Amino acid sequence: MAEPIFEFCDYTNPVHLEAMGFLLNHYMEDPMGDHPPLNSEELSLLAEKLAELPHAFILFMILDGKFVGMSTCFELLSTFKIKPYLYIHDFIVHGNFRGLRLGRKLMEKLVEISLERDYCKITLEVREDNEAAMALYRKMGFTECEPNMYFWTKVLKN
Repeated sequence: MAEPIFEFCDYTNPVHLEAMGFLLNHYMEDPMGDHPPLNSEELSLLAEKLAELPHAFILFMILDGKFVGMSTCFELLSTFKIKPYLYIHDFIVHGNFRGLRLGRKLMEKLVEISLERDYCKITLEVREDNEAAMALYRKMGFTECEPNMYFWTKVLKN
């Protein structure tokens, strides 16, 4: 198997926008995403909103010319460390390409980017029933917070 290559999303590139929609909707329809897919208008709005955020990026993973994975990330600031950190919001490997250690390659690239940018940490959220993702994250050196933290939400609008 060839090594994957990585590209940052260019929100003006139609190929990138198509790949973003394809992978994001694939993830949303997965049992771990558990969300209806976005329509074309919603995907366009999402790309527009992400392009407006200077501390947000999508990283694509491409294998043999196919977009097989992506991660949507945000640079945040640790008030305790007074340094930026990476928050991984979406972490996607297409189902047809799982089991090939591509999730590890995508995470390795995100760690590399984080070290280059002098981030103090990487954070993410994971469903308690997503054993496969948790196994990868543990192998990559991620640990649960001590004490455990809970992800809470207050929905303001649908």
